[in-house]
This record gives sequence, structure tokens and C-alpha cells, in this order.
Amino acid sequence: MKILSTEKKNAVLGSMIKIIDQNRDKILAANKADLDAFTKDDQALYDRLVVDQKKIDGMIAAVQQVKDQEDPVGKTISTRTLDNGLEINNRTAPFGTIMIIYESRPDVTIEAAVLAFKANSKILLKGGKEAVNSNKELVHCWHLALEENDLSKDWIELFTLNREETQAFLKNPSEKLDLIVPRGGERLIAFVKEHAQCAVLISGRGNNFAYVAEDADWELAKKVILNAKTHKISACNALDKILVDQNLPDFEAKLQDLAKTLSESKVALLAEETVLSQVSGAEAIPSEDTWYEEFLAMKAVIGKVQNLDEAIERINKYSGGHSATILTSDKEKAAKFMERVDSAAVYHNASTRFTDGGQMGVGAELAISTDKLHHRGPLGLEQLVTNKYFVFGNGQIRD
Repeated sequence: MKILSTEKKNAVLGSMIKIIDQNRDKILAANKADLDAFTKDDQALYDRLVVDQKKIDGMIAAVQQVKDQEDPVGKTISTRTLDNGLEINNRTAPFGTIMIIYESRPDVTIEAAVLAFKANSKILLKGGKEAVNSNKELVHCWHLALEENDLSKDWIELFTLNREETQAFLKNPSEKLDLIVPRGGERLIAFVKEHAQCAVLISGRGNNFAYVAEDADWELAKKVILNAKTHKISACNALDKILVDQNLPDFEAKLQDLAKTLSESKVALLAEETVLSQVSGAEAIPSEDTWYEEFLAMKAVIGKVQNLDEAIERINKYSGGHSATILTSDKEKAAKFMERVDSAAVYHNASTRFTDGGQMGVGAELAISTDKLHHRGPLGLEQLVTNKYFVFGNGQIRD
């Protein structure tokens, strides 16, 4: 793949900022067509589908932010000269062709493409059918920006394949794929992993936990839990499970207080058998499968643990490996929790809602990776490259 200059890439992004701003009415009209066709049976999916003026402002800001960032391609990671005179440079390099599969959110069409393009990779956008009109209009904007700068529209392509066509493409792609990023639930991830013939970077599954230790500041804990659960239920960094230490002073009264606080914010509660009688209005957990479930809804589970070790064990067993928080006044206890919990982001006395590229200073993100290979956490511009060794010699041979 041709390596574009930083100036050329930034010129395209400058054009894109102008074109999005000029085409606000067309973008909103396309999104209205998608919203009108949506049945609203999935509130979280509907929330992610909505595009308004604020969301367009956010798209423009994302492009500007990436434009302002340093070009991640060709940066020297390390250099050394061996005893035999070979000079070995390890440098960042483009992935090549990236495919992202996602549902609803039209802003992903902007954020994923701007990151891939600045990282000198081609991107194939496989959005959900519920956002087809919005995505077509946004990709049209991309194509105008590319053509305005004498580049092929092939850098950014939109796929509108159905499930069967997507499966066939993954099994036998018409072009070489270097990386696939499925952003969605367990079924989508399993589908891609089953059929893909290249590397797959897992993203999107939340099922995040909060552990309230026996020495937690109770008012602080309630504030954090309420924000993590209710601030944005459609986000993969939203809270789903709450584990309360049985040694918390006034345990039963505080469970009732927590249940009241969540219920007043219209959160439906499930509780395990050990605390069901102490959580007013809660229903029993139907099966162990509930502990593995990401809700994306105004719903939460409350459970009881004996100590920090049990909390860590249960989180590592059931969570999606995305985010977890401990509410405690003990820094040593927090350090143990943060070191041992196997999640991409771990928090002390803070909401899981901060697991986000913009909030963490990464900028626009392609996804939140829960994989351990390559990169974990927000996948921003700096992380959207691979590496290559450049070895310079003058006739060296290996004996």
C-alpha cells in the first residue's frame, strides 16, 4: 500500500471537516430516514443510532483532533547496531486493510475511518442495516474529501452486505484483509471469529463490575455507582454488576439505601439469593448466565461477597474484561484489586464511564480492545499501527 505523506492525509481531513459542516442537513435527513424505519424495540440501539447537531459537532471535532495528532507511521521504536555491523531499526508501519463490523452508531463511520486513514490503512466499514442511510451519506462525504485531494475512493469503503454475504466475504474475501474489529455483542464476535481468515481484535463487550469494600465512603460509592449505571446505558463502559462486602457497616441498611437510589433512577434490580430479602423491589437472578450478561439497559445486579479476594475471583470469572472499579478508602486494597482484576481498565473510586478514548486522552478511538495481544483498552491513532524491522547491511551473511 502506498505511504501517503502527513501533509496529504491532513489535507483530506481538512476537506472532510469542511464537507461535513456543509452537508449537515443531508446527514440529518439521512439519519431521520433511519430513525423513522427503526421499530424502537431496542432502546440502547436506538440511542446509538441518533444523529443531531451535537453529534455532528462531535464528528467534526474527532476529525480535527486526529488531524492535529502526530502521524503514527514510520516512527522509530528502537534502533541498535550489532557486532557484525548490521543496523536494525524497528519502526511503526500501517496494518494494510482493516475491516470494522459495527451496529447502529453512525459516528463510528467517521471515527473509524479517520483513524484508519491517518494511520495509512484502508478501511472497510460494515455498518448495521439500521444505519444504512446515515452511513451512506457519511461515506459520500469521505469520498468527496478524497476526490478533492486526488485520491482514490477505495481508501474508505462501505459494505452493505447481509449476514450470509458477510459470512461468505469473511471466509473468502475478495481482497486481502489484515485485521477485523467486530464492535458488538457476543453473537457478533463469535460469528466473526468463526468465519474470519485473518487477525480479529475483540472489542465492545462490557459487563462491568463495581466492588464496594467494607471501608468505602458510602456517599462517594453511591455517586460513582449511579453515574456508571445510568449516565449512558448504551455504552460498553456502563456498569452492570455491584458486589457489596458483607462487612460494610450497617450492611442491610446500606443495601436498602442503594436499592432506593437506583430504583429512583428507574434502574430495575436483580439480586442474588443471599441479599434478595434486603433489596426492596428486586427480582431473583434467573440463572448463573445472568452474571455473564451485558445488559445495555436500565438494569443492574446486586450481590454480596465475603471479602476482597472473593470479589476479585467473581469479577475475573464473570466480567467481559472491559472495566471494573473498587470503592474503598484503603489504597493498598485498591492496589491489590487493580493489579489482580483482569480487565482492560481498572478504577479506584471512579466511574467505569471513563473507559473511552476521548476521556482517557487517546482521542478518537476505533474500539475498546479487550484483547491482550497488540493492545488493550482504547484503540486510538497511536495504537492503530503495527511494526516492521528495517535491517541495513553491507554484505553480511550468517555463518
